[in-house]
This record gives sequence, C-alpha cells and structure tokens, in this order.
Amino acid sequence: MKQRRSQWMTAGMIPALALATVMAGCSGSGGSGQPGKDPDVKDADGSKKKANITATIYDRGLVPESEGTIEKNRWTEWINENGPANVKFVAIPRNDATAKLTTLFASGSAPDLVFEYSNTLRDQLYSQKQIRSVDELIEEHSTTYKQLLEQYPLFKSVATMPDGKMYAFGKINGLSTNHALYIRADWLKQVNKEVPKTTEELYEVLKAFTEQDPDGNGSKDTYGTSLAYITNQVINAMFQNVRWVVEDGELIRDWERAKAATEFKKRLYDEGLVDKDYLTDKSGQKAQQDWVNGKIGMWAGQTNGPAWFQIYESLKKNDPSAEVLVIPLPESPFGQFSPVIQNPVQLTAMINAQAKNPEAIIEYIDFISSETAGKTLKYGLEGTHSTTGSNGCPAFVDKEKAKELSYTDDFRMLYSPALEGKCGEYAETLNQDNPVEKEFYDLVQMANEAYLTPERPIADITHGEHMPTPPEDIQLIVSSVNKQIDDLWNKAIVSGPSYTPDQAMNEAKSLWDKAGGKQVEEWYANWYSENKETALLRDKLYEFKR
Repeated sequence: MKQRRSQWMTAGMIPALALATVMAGCSGSGGSGQPGKDPDVKDADGSKKKANITATIYDRGLVPESEGTIEKNRWTEWINENGPANVKFVAIPRNDATAKLTTLFASGSAPDLVFEYSNTLRDQLYSQKQIRSVDELIEEHSTTYKQLLEQYPLFKSVATMPDGKMYAFGKINGLSTNHALYIRADWLKQVNKEVPKTTEELYEVLKAFTEQDPDGNGSKDTYGTSLAYITNQVINAMFQNVRWVVEDGELIRDWERAKAATEFKKRLYDEGLVDKDYLTDKSGQKAQQDWVNGKIGMWAGQTNGPAWFQIYESLKKNDPSAEVLVIPLPESPFGQFSPVIQNPVQLTAMINAQAKNPEAIIEYIDFISSETAGKTLKYGLEGTHSTTGSNGCPAFVDKEKAKELSYTDDFRMLYSPALEGKCGEYAETLNQDNPVEKEFYDLVQMANEAYLTPERPIADITHGEHMPTPPEDIQLIVSSVNKQIDDLWNKAIVSGPSYTPDQAMNEAKSLWDKAGGKQVEEWYANWYSENKETALLRDKLYEFKR
C-alpha cells in the first residue's frame, strides 16, 4: 500500500533558487471556454488577446470597506492589468472552504484554478478525476514555475500522485514559526517566579498569576491563562497530545498523552486559574481581548503577519509598561516539544479537469508565482507603499498605506517567500527604529530560537499538510468518532469530580474500538512502516532553515 508520499525526497538536496522574474504585461492565449478559438487572435492594437479564466480566492472578511471586496479591489485590478489573463475571482469562505469547494465540484461549477491548502480535499478530487495532471502543461507552456521545479525537486515529489504525475502547484516558505507561547515577564517579576521550564512549574506560575495580584491593582481580577483556541493547541503540544505518535519505532494511536493533557487542563479549570467559559470562545477572541487588556498572564498566538503585531501593539497601548517574552514550551513527562510551525513546502493550487484553457492558466501561474507579482502583492508599489529599509529589505512607508495590503496574503498562495531569503520573513518588514515594532521583532527572534530546532521538535510526526490521506472507508471511521472523543475530554475538564479523565479515556477507547478504530490504527501503522524512510517527516522539515 505504498502512498504517493513515499516518493518524497530529502530537503537537504535542495539548492538555493534564483528565479527569473516575469515582467508585467506578458501576453496570454485564447479565451477560456471557447474551444477552437484561434489562440493568436489579436486585439485592435495588435497585441495577443488576453484569455478569460476563473480562480478561487479565500474570503476571510478582512477587506476594508474602502477597498471594495475580495473579488474586486485595487489588487485584483492590478493583477488583471499586468498579468497575462483576465481573471474572474470567486470568493470561498475560509472557515468553510472544503465544504464550499466540494459543492462547486459536485455541481460542475468549480473555477478553472482552485487555491486550497487541504491535502485531504486534493486527494479526494484526484481520486474523483476532478483535477488534471500538470506535467505536460508545465513542460510545454511554463517558464518561471518550471525553473522552480528544477531548483526545488522536492516540489515534484510532493505533488506527485500514485499514477506518477503531478496534480498541484505550490510554494517554498522556508522554515518559520507559526504559533508561539507569550508570557508576561513583568508579572513573573511581580510574583517572584522564573520562566517555567516544566509543566509543573507552569502550573505554579499560572496559580501565582491568578492569586497574587500580578498587575498590582489590588483586585483579584486576573487569570493565569486561557484554554481557548491556540492556547489550547499549544498546551496539547506540551504533552504531545496529537493523536498519532511514534513509540518503539511504530506509529500508534495515543491515549495516555491525551489523558495527561486533560488532567493538566482540569487542574487549571478546577482551581479557577482559567476563564471557565472557554468552550464558548471557539475562535479565541475573548482570550485575545483578555490578553490585550492585561487580564491573563500567558497566551498563545501567532508570529507572522501584521494582525499579530497589532495585537501586541494594542497590549502596549493599554499598558506601556507591559513586558513580554516568547518562551520554549515547558517540558512534560513525555518530553519537550514546540508548537506547530509553517509548512516549509506547501501545495496550494490545482487545475479543474474541466478547465477549457489550461495553457492560459499556466501562463497566469507563471505570472502570479513570479518575484514581480509576489513582491508587489506583499509590499505594494515601490515608493507608494514601501521603500528599501535600513536592513536592505522592503519596509512599509506608513501604517495607512500598509492597510491597503492587509488582505493580500491569499493572492500570494503561489509566491515562495524563500526566494527573498531573510527578507522573506515578516519580521524584517518591521521598523526597528520604532520601539514597539523593535520589541515585536525581538519576540519573533525568540520564537525562532525556541521553536526552529530539532532539539525541541514539533509534537506531530510531520506538518499536518503532509500527513497521509487514508482511503474513504478509513476516513469515515475517523470522522464518525473524533468529535465525540474530543467532547468526552472536554466533559472531563468541566465536570469536577463527577467525570474524570480516566473515565473519559475508557469511554473514548470503547467508542474508538466500536467504530472500527483498530482498522484505522492498522492503516496508519502500515503507512508509517512503508514510508518512514522517504516521507517528509518532522526531522527533515528542519533542513529548510534559512
């Protein structure tokens, strides 16, 4: 049962890349949806007529009203004016992307070019023959992206399906952090505690943050942390509570780590060290506000992108004396780990098998993956939005102009930040002459030092986007029972002495077995046994460090 990921190559074989840029205004081929149309038909001015294609774009609700919509704004206009095709963008809600795309493909109305991170959906569409192979298209019609494949051979192996052909396009991110654990250093001083090195020390710190008035306002109105969203995920990482772990050389379904993580959370909950309404805070907005308003002393967020700097900036505005550190995750009885990192090599796009003009799509992919397009959609127009900073990297002119680029990330899903070297890191866009921006820059560097090392690896066996996709019958078993099991763990946290983590584990294991969990365990164990030497597992991820 060899899987396509058995063809992955070692990242260390990858040389540096110097891509040729695609100049604005490159020409395209004939109109999409018009079979038999002469691809060399000319406009009135004698230039080749641009093709019409459709492409998805995530809608995250981030576009300021003054900018228009995610389908039509200053940057979609720039793309269509400077690119080789006329692109009609189709908005896909980010929080419901898989369901929306599944519906569009089922109805035969999916766009020509589909951008999506989910490897599960991509594998599903491949098995249903709803996306097309791209090897010949790249060989015959690509320049820029073809060079990317030549310089990064790992791309080809990651994108290759069981039939030996590629069915996806992607980007090289390099190794960078994603989640980070932030802690109030000034609160540590106030309660006379050191940075916690173990989960037991962490408990003592969070207890002190709750009970010893760390903000000095004379009121007992603070919590140690939250159990919502990213903070919950980071606590799980401390205990390696990630479902699938390697023990004695075999991949197994874990229960003991899940129980230990639940016991730790229950202890925090029972002793009032966290907000007890955390289950209703599904997106973590309440926890974020508590952090910004100085009501919790430890919080997990992200490191990349202006939104996360703005959270720090808001904290400093509310309390200019606030001191923050990013710390390594405390060691648990199962080891010391790091939170999830960015996927170093990421597949992000595929061509609908029904697309009428795949050649035009390839030309657009060459354009949108080029350094010219990528940098414009990241930094804006030279002189208007950005200039060259003192570190030699692009720097934004001012915050108001930077807001005009606040929603462009998903237009760059084929642009490889690794092409920029160090300048590709978000932190390098920060103005280090500004004290608050310099502080956040230093926090990102702390995160890099703490988390980008195999000495404290991510808790999972690989990045989630490189986990194998089981066959449908195995997926059905997993989907039928995972939420029920998660609900049991949460029940154990909030139920006091009436329902314990031991009871939750026993009931969860019974549910798992009755649903057919042993079949799932066998499938994953076999996959790991057959692919562990060639798959892009976590040790190889660290070879992408810039």
